[in-house]
Amino acid sequence: MFDRLQAVEDRYDRLNELLSDPEVINDTKKLREYSKEQSDIQETVAVYREYKVVREQLKDAKEMLEDKLDPEMRDMVKEEVHELEDKIEDLEDRLKILLIPKDPNDDKNVIMEIRGAAGGDEAALFAADLFRMYSKFAEAQRWKIDVIETHSTGVGGYKEIIFMINGQGAYSKLKFENGAHRVQRVPETESGGRIHTSTATVAVLPETEEVEIDIHDKDIRVDTFASSGPGGQSVNTTMSAVRLTHLPTGVVVSCQDEKSQIKNKEKAMKVLRARIYDKFQREAQAEYDQQRKSAVGTGDRSERIRTYNFPQNRVTDHRIGLTIQKLDQILEGKLDEFINALIMEEQSSKLESAEG
Repeated sequence: MFDRLQAVEDRYDRLNELLSDPEVINDTKKLREYSKEQSDIQETVAVYREYKVVREQLKDAKEMLEDKLDPEMRDMVKEEVHELEDKIEDLEDRLKILLIPKDPNDDKNVIMEIRGAAGGDEAALFAADLFRMYSKFAEAQRWKIDVIETHSTGVGGYKEIIFMINGQGAYSKLKFENGAHRVQRVPETESGGRIHTSTATVAVLPETEEVEIDIHDKDIRVDTFASSGPGGQSVNTTMSAVRLTHLPTGVVVSCQDEKSQIKNKEKAMKVLRARIYDKFQREAQAEYDQQRKSAVGTGDRSERIRTYNFPQNRVTDHRIGLTIQKLDQILEGKLDEFINALIMEEQSSKLESAEG
């Protein structure tokens, strides 16, 4: 482990030199690439350097115990040794986690797709609740939301809503939301007071740059049509809505949220790239079943991951068996308890795999 840490520190020092090199400074691509690499390993290097300082302090304190000391001073040094040993242990644990290979998508923006599934209007209303929950969470993180496509119902719900969340590390926190979310509550339309169960599915895709996935213009069919509102009625007479079909994979994306055809096409292309990238990733992951099982947030999207029980004000995440009696707060975007627990579970799983 320490050989790897020393190699990381040496690379960090080399990157410092490169970032001062006029040739690199004048090359935007290299400058961005090296700056990102340095930023990615900065915390690891800082913790490793702290570890080395504490290790030297511990060595000095133990050497002092070999000297002739009065009882009071010896007790003080012994206490210091005990504190430093505890600190060393904590720093080693942190370093093990920092050395876990990072998901290359973690720093990316995300495209989220929420769809009402089983339950008709009630499922669509729950999809709207989930969109509001993620919007509130994004707002608390100071991330920006940009709606790409909506298919609303007459009762205020969403058959489907697709939106982008722009913010540092958005994917690292939201990737665990992939899956089927189940709600148990009495619908407003239910006169008998019976609890209904409905579901909505959430897909979380990392935004993909053009350089990461090569899509040729000849492989895309572009169709334009007039935007429509709830119920399918036309809301404008211009052909501003865009539908893109990627012929090799059959992936279809439409966007009609903007009044400009150009803007709709730009947004649709972002979703198309993300969906194709996601499709290829999932096909590759299928070959590594064990790896898939060890990652908390990358299961099948039909898998039920969480239940929101209104009568008991309870939310349960079935993957880690965590239940929190704060449904009202969670729907206001206070998702940190779940997200932090899921991140810790994934780290522990990866650590076990690395040590095994």
